[in-house]
Amino acid sequence: MDDPDDINPSNAYGTDALGRLGRGLEWIVEMSGRIAMFLVLALVLLVSANVVLRYFFSIGPVSMQELEWHILAPVAMIGCAYTMRHHGHVRVDLLYDKFAPRTQNFVNLFTSIALFILCVLTVKLSLNFVSMAYDISEGSPDPGGLPHRFLLKAMVPLGFTLLAIQAAAHSILYFTRITGSNS
Repeated sequence: MDDPDDINPSNAYGTDALGRLGRGLEWIVEMSGRIAMFLVLALVLLVSANVVLRYFFSIGPVSMQELEWHILAPVAMIGCAYTMRHHGHVRVDLLYDKFAPRTQNFVNLFTSIALFILCVLTVKLSLNFVSMAYDISEGSPDPGGLPHRFLLKAMVPLGFTLLAIQAAAHSILYFTRITGSNS
């Protein structure tokens, strides 16, 4: 059985143009995941600062509280693709483990293509959601809250675009495994 954790992106895709494309797509997701890692650090520092301000100085600015979930949204949305790239997602292996490696590759190819299609549809539908927030200059309804709610809502199409990119990379990987074209 192929263990997805054994995938080395430097050689798993092969050396042809399709392989270079797969590696390039995974590089995009890897870099976005690294950005998310720094955002997690920023989130921890922000939450810590909020706790200190609230409990030691009785200060609790609404904008700082809202900023927490303005940082959490990109972490979650970007993190989905990064987690998929590193095979950290939950998989139900009732039948999958019993399949031959070639059958597993077919299952992985099919699910990667299906995920890609769902992501493209989600991006298409969510762009209007972001556009409406931008058009009406949507902001926080709370006094002292953050403006530009469209930036937060833009994380939905961004996250699903990154997930589509990773699904495309996986589609290439499993296609090259099935066809044996990863020379």
